[in-house]
Amino acid sequence: MTEQSYNQALVALAQAGLAALKARNDNPGSIKTAAAESHFLCNWMVQSLKERRFSKLVAEDLTRWIREGRSKGADAQLPLLLARIESQYLPAMENAQVGQSLRALIAELEAQDWLVILDCEVSGKLRLDSDGKNSLVISVEQYEQHLVDDKLVKPITLFIRADEQLIAQHAVKHALLLSQGDKKASSIKHHKAYRLYPGNRQPALALLKA
Repeated sequence: MTEQSYNQALVALAQAGLAALKARNDNPGSIKTAAAESHFLCNWMVQSLKERRFSKLVAEDLTRWIREGRSKGADAQLPLLLARIESQYLPAMENAQVGQSLRALIAELEAQDWLVILDCEVSGKLRLDSDGKNSLVISVEQYEQHLVDDKLVKPITLFIRADEQLIAQHAVKHALLLSQGDKKASSIKHHKAYRLYPGNRQPALALLKA
C-alpha cells in the first residue's frame, strides 16, 4: 500500500472535519453560531487526536488547532480553516505542471511591475534596493538547475517581499502550494523565503489564502 503523503493526510482530515460539521448542522436542533461550530470542531479534533484517526503527519497541526480553538473560541475560525485547506489543496494536488505554473506566476508578476531577479547567485546576506516595489528573487543556480524544461525537478526557494496575502492569492491562482514565509531563513533583507516543491508536495501546512 502506498504511504499517505502530508497533502493527502491534511485533505483527508479537512474533509472529515467538514463532513462531521455538516452532519451536526443537519440536525435541526443544533446551534449554528460560529462559537458553537468552532467548539464542536475543537472537540472533534481532540477526539480524533486521541483515537489517532489520522496520519501522524498531521498530529502537530491538530495539536496547534486544538490549542487555538481552546484559547480563541470562534476567533480560531476552525470551519473556515478546513474549508480553505480543501479548496486550495485539491487543485494544487491535481496540478501536474508545477514548473509551468511557476513560470506563469513569474511572468504575471513581471507584467504587474514587480522587480523580478532570476540571474543573480544568492549566497550570504544580501540587500535589494527595490524602491518600494514588490520583489521576487530566485537564485540563478536554482532557477537554472531545479527548473528544467518547464519541470520542477528539485525544491526551489523564492525570496519575496510583498503583502503575504497577495502572495497567497497569486499562489492559489496558479494552483501552487508555497511554504509559510520564513524571514529567518531568508538571505535577502526585508524578504521572506518561500519553498516550492515538485508536485506541490509540501511537508507542512502551506501558505493559505484568507
